[in-house]
Amino acid sequence: DKQATEVLNVVQLTLKLSCIMGSTCTWAARQSVVMRWPISSDSRQHMVLYLSLDKHTFEPNTSDIDGSKKLGLPTALYFKYRKTANFLFGEGFEAILVYFYKFIFAFIGPSSGRRDGNLSEAQFSSPQGVFIKGDTVYVADTENHLVRKINLSEGKVSTLAGVGVQGTDKEGGAPGPQQPISSPWDVALGNAGGDILCIAMAGTHQIWALFLEDGKLPKGSDSKKGTCVRFAGSGNEENRNNAYPHKVGLAQPSGLALAPTEPWECLFIADSESSTIRSLSLKDGAVKHVVGGERDPLNLFAFGDVDGKGIDAKLQHPLGVSWDEGSSLLYVADSYNHKIKVVDPKTKQCRMLAGTGKAGNGLGPSFLESSFNEPGGLCLGERGKLLYVADTNNHCIKVLDLQTKTVSLFPIVVQQEVDSVLTTATSSTPAVRKLPKLPKSAPVLTMPSITVSSGQSVTLFLKLALPTGTKLTEEAPSFWSLSAEGNEWLLEGRAVTGSISDLSEPISIVSSIPAAPASPDPTLTLDAWVYGCLSEGGACMMKAVSFKQPLLIGSTSQEGSVAVTLEHAF
Repeated sequence: DKQATEVLNVVQLTLKLSCIMGSTCTWAARQSVVMRWPISSDSRQHMVLYLSLDKHTFEPNTSDIDGSKKLGLPTALYFKYRKTANFLFGEGFEAILVYFYKFIFAFIGPSSGRRDGNLSEAQFSSPQGVFIKGDTVYVADTENHLVRKINLSEGKVSTLAGVGVQGTDKEGGAPGPQQPISSPWDVALGNAGGDILCIAMAGTHQIWALFLEDGKLPKGSDSKKGTCVRFAGSGNEENRNNAYPHKVGLAQPSGLALAPTEPWECLFIADSESSTIRSLSLKDGAVKHVVGGERDPLNLFAFGDVDGKGIDAKLQHPLGVSWDEGSSLLYVADSYNHKIKVVDPKTKQCRMLAGTGKAGNGLGPSFLESSFNEPGGLCLGERGKLLYVADTNNHCIKVLDLQTKTVSLFPIVVQQEVDSVLTTATSSTPAVRKLPKLPKSAPVLTMPSITVSSGQSVTLFLKLALPTGTKLTEEAPSFWSLSAEGNEWLLEGRAVTGSISDLSEPISIVSSIPAAPASPDPTLTLDAWVYGCLSEGGACMMKAVSFKQPLLIGSTSQEGSVAVTLEHAF
C-alpha cells in the first residue's frame, strides 16, 4: 500500500548513506513491512535510532549479538504505535539510526555537531530524550542545548528552541530559536491551556514549556505559539513541592512521562539529584511528591534502595519513567541502584521489578536474577506487555516480558568503534583511550588565563576533596584525563591519563610548550572521576569535575615551569 511504498522509498534512499566512524554496518531488507517502530536514545554516537517491533524480534537470541559492543550509551526509549513508522532513539550515537527488523539501514546525524537540514546531514550532540506525534519527532539535543524537530514526511531536521550555547535564563519568554536554554534532558507533549512541549531542563533544575499553539500555562500568562518559557521550578536545586509551580524546587529533572487522562492529567518527573519521583499537574501547575527523598527540601542526599510507601521508599538517581495507562502504574529506571522499579501513584507504593542491585549484564531466568548497569531509560510497549530498557552502561536494550517475567536482548546487528583515538603529530600510532562521559552534574570550572612561554612546561596541581565521611574506593579506581581539543600538540610525550589513589596530596600533571607552538591561546582540559563510599560502609557515589585552563603563550622563549593549582571540594 501507499504507506509501505513510502517506507521502502526511505529504505532505498537511506541505504545509500555511509556508516559512521569507519564502522561496518550490516544491511538487510525484508519482504514484509511491519508498521510499528520504537525510538531510543544512543548519545555517545549522537544518533536517533529506529527499530522495528516485529514479534520475532523479541525471541531470546544472543548467538549473533554482543549487546555490550553494539550501542554507545543508550539512555532513553520512546515507543509510539500508529499506522506509519515510529522510532527508537538512542543516546551514545549522537545521531539517529533507522533499523529495519534487527538491521540498521539508516541514520539521522552521522556525527557529533550542530546542524539542521536533511536527515543525512543533520547533527546532534548527546541527544537524550524524544517524543513522537504523527510524523514529527521532538528531540532533547542535550549538549547542543537545543530542542530539535524531525519532520519525517519532509525528511528535515530543524531547531525549535535554543541558540546552541548553554543559557542561564530561568524565566524565558522569547521565541524558541531566540531563547537560550540549558541542558534539556527529556521532552513530552501535553496539553496545559493549549498544546505544549514540556522540557526537562536539567541545567536550570526546571520544567519548561514550548508552546505549539497560542495558550496559557496554569497560574501563568498568555503565550504566543513558539514561545519557550518556564513552567515549573524556581531554579534552586531543591526537593521542594508547592501548589505554585514557580515556587517549586527541582534537582536535575531527567525523565518525563505523560499521564494525560483523569484522574491524573499530569507529568511524572524523574528528579535525579533529589532521588524522587514527582508529579506536575497540567490543570493547576501543582507539583507533588510521589516517592523517594525526604521532607527536608534542602537534603538532596536522601537516597537509597528501599521498597516502601511515599517518603519511606528510597531511590538513587532515577533517570527514566514510563507510564502504563492501562494499569495506572509508573515504571522507573532507578539508575544508580541498577534496578527497574514500579510505582503505584495512587497508593504511593514503590517496589522492585527487576535487577539484582549490583551492576551486571546477566539475563537470568527471572526478573530478580537479571542484572543491569545504570539503566537510563525505559518505555512500555503496545498493550503493556513488554517493557524496553536502555541498559546504558551495558550498551544494549533489554526487553522485559511483563507476563512471563523473563528478560531478553533486543537484537541489533551493527559494529562500531567505541574507543576514542588520539594520534599525535610525531607518531603514526594511535593511542586508544577508553573514557566515560562526564555526568551532567559535573561542574565545569574555567580558570583564569595564565601566561607561559615557548620552551616552558605547565604543571597542573590537582587538589580534590571528598565530602566529610567518605573515602576513595578501590573497587572503582578513580582517575584523571588531560586533553587539549584542537591543540593536541600540547600533549605530545606526556601522560594524558592517570590514577587517583590518594587525595591527601596534590597530583602533579605536566604539559610542555614546544619551541614553535601552533596556537598562542590553547586551553588545557583536566577531567577527574572520583569514586567514593561512606567510611562506615553503605552508599557509594561517583563525583566528577572538569577544569579548563586557558594559556597565553608569549612570543619570547624561556625555560622553567609555570605551576597552577586546580582545586575543588565535592
